Amino acid sequence: MPFKSQAQRRKFAELLVKGEISKETYEEWNRDTGSKKLPERVKPKPATNGKRKSHASRARKAKTRSTRKT
Repeated sequence: MPFKSQAQRRKFAELLVKGEISKETYEEWNRDTGSKKLPERVKPKPATNGKRKSHASRARKAKTRSTRKT
């Protein structure tokens, strides 16, 4: 699995120095990454749970439904 950012590459290099991961693992990730220009940090993608209506619009809809004359 390739590195996603420079910060991640540094973190794995630190783990390698501490002996928490093997040199083979680090080299595999480094090889998969290649010579790509990596960003310093990667921001998490915003969670998209579909289009949800805001609380206010649901309240308006409920209010108009309850006050209609039949």
